[in-house]
Amino acid sequence: MTHTARRIGRSLALVLPVVLVLSGTLAVSAVPWAGHGSDTQLLASSTDVSTRAKSRAPQDILRDQLLAELQEKDPGKALTHLQREVENRPSLAKHCMSIARSLGAAAVRHYGPARAQSFSRPVCDTSFATGVMHAS
Repeated sequence: MTHTARRIGRSLALVLPVVLVLSGTLAVSAVPWAGHGSDTQLLASSTDVSTRAKSRAPQDILRDQLLAELQEKDPGKALTHLQREVENRPSLAKHCMSIARSLGAAAVRHYGPARAQSFSRPVCDTSFATGVMHAS
């Protein structure tokens, strides 16, 4: 029982400060994390998908693209593109939290928990941090 309590305490000690900071920054309505050129790059790649992928839901295609970008570049860029896509296509907003959690879990697998946490952004509430916490 003591081991479980320590594990929970460590998880909270890692995630709680980030959650509080990110929650406090949600009052900012738009933060320019990236230049305008990166928006068109993601949109261009979304039109260049195979016939089989076109039958998939837009949020699944976006999730796959962002997970690939996380592997090739870094989670910060993937989160920026997620924010831009949700702004440009409001129908994706209801999927934003699950996509951000997936990115958080993938970041832990690729970068480890401490480094993954450093990429947190206030995108889709604190879902990225939640994904990091659950994957740690």
